[in-house]
Amino acid sequence: MSVYIIAEAGVNHNGSVELACKMVDAAKTAGADCIKFQTFKSKNIVSSWAGKAEYQKVETGDSSQQDMLKKLELTYDEFLKLKKYCDSVGICFLSTPFDFDSIEFLNSIDMPFWKIPSGEVTNLPYLIALAKTGKPVIMSTGMCSLDEIGAAIKALKENGTKEIKLLHCNTEYPTPFEDVNLKAMNTLKDVFGVGVGYSDHTKGIEVSVAAAALGATIIEKHFTLDRTMEGPDHKASLEPDELAMMVSGIRHIEKALGSRDKMPSSSEKKNIGIARKSVVAKTGIKKGEKLTENNLTVKRPGTGISPMKWFEVLGTYAVRDFEEDELIEI
Repeated sequence: MSVYIIAEAGVNHNGSVELACKMVDAAKTAGADCIKFQTFKSKNIVSSWAGKAEYQKVETGDSSQQDMLKKLELTYDEFLKLKKYCDSVGICFLSTPFDFDSIEFLNSIDMPFWKIPSGEVTNLPYLIALAKTGKPVIMSTGMCSLDEIGAAIKALKENGTKEIKLLHCNTEYPTPFEDVNLKAMNTLKDVFGVGVGYSDHTKGIEVSVAAAALGATIIEKHFTLDRTMEGPDHKASLEPDELAMMVSGIRHIEKALGSRDKMPSSSEKKNIGIARKSVVAKTGIKKGEKLTENNLTVKRPGTGISPMKWFEVLGTYAVRDFEEDELIEI
């Protein structure tokens, strides 16, 4: 099965549905399977006195978190427009809800599954509301312990969710490479017995490609049309050409992983005779002469008797005359 690649637009549309549509085009051109947004009403998800993360302060100044998010909202009508545009372009539309009104709205527009962000893993009422829809769930696990993940899975399953996949994640933007802990992705698979993937907040594309090599079935990565734009997430996002490189790299890794069988591939079989060696005459040999280490050696090409039969050849007698370097026959 191919790695499912989610291009995370998030709020990098800066509150503009026109910009969001351009991001849809960019994600489709890059080869992503899905583009994901974030649906919320700022007054429903953050209190007026809630502070901002350090990276958000650096990128957006000292305004409140609520004020910052208000500028990044799209209306439900605009999301309907986005959904229709994605359908027309041929890329899966997805948006993460952050409040109950948004859950209800998104459930009405035929999304194939829910994507739960790391910050909602410990939000029991939210988990129950999603689970009651019966849709499959992909859940990021940044900031989470195994016990917290287990509790969230239990809540989802008890309330109607039948299919769950987990994304290993680190909720720092950008994530320092030393904090990625990519091997934990397969710990999630072993502990919970579910499909796993990786939601990548590092700079660059290397870790996403490595995650694919380690067995990720889903990769999620933030992208933007321009990293210099104002907003909280642009700096930690890929630009369209980088997104395309990431998708290409993952697709190459998929092909390279192959199967567990070890045998000559179809592409290399033609080189066996060129790269391997055969038993050849070290000097001129007369018919009937005994074949010994003095008159035999090993050289390319590999189209004659394999050197692995060296001791089967030694001690036999030449069946005809052989010139120097000629392939030996017995």
